[in-house]
Amino acid sequence: MEYQYPIDYHWSTEEIVDVIKFFEHIEAAYEKGIARDSLMNAYRRFKEIVPSKAEEKKICGEFEEMSGYSSYRTIQKAKDAESGQKIKM
Repeated sequence: MEYQYPIDYHWSTEEIVDVIKFFEHIEAAYEKGIARDSLMNAYRRFKEIVPSKAEEKKICGEFEEMSGYSSYRTIQKAKDAESGQKIKM
């Protein structure tokens, strides 16, 4: 990977790690597939750190611009899937 993850330097180290884990889950969905429940748990934690829809759009937009992976489409697919399914983009 030749890009940096979008982070806010006001976040704690733990929050930065959790946001990076969320984006790693998005990458996994594109590259090899990931368990829906694991992805949704990472997304719920991400939303605790970034509760604002506007801020979420900004951060996820930056990630998509750098990586080509859409967090929005991945999460929408996961929301439509049943628990226990694998998400593959």
